[in-house]
Amino acid sequence: MSQPFSKEETHRNLLSRIPRCTGRDISDWLRTLADAPASPRLEDRVSWLRREYHLAYGHAKALVREYELRRSAGAH
Repeated sequence: MSQPFSKEETHRNLLSRIPRCTGRDISDWLRTLADAPASPRLEDRVSWLRREYHLAYGHAKALVREYELRRSAGAH
């Protein structure tokens, strides 16, 4: 029986696949989010990425989560 991934492991796995799937580095995506239309809702930003860049839901959500994690840590 396989062991389930933790939320953090799942997040890191998704992030690691994004450059290969999109052809863009994570830092490039984070700059895109910094310049995105302002919205306090995470799901609005996820929807925007999906609509504008045709990202998969999991990738878009992982990018928004990473952006928020770095922003709250002051590392943006």
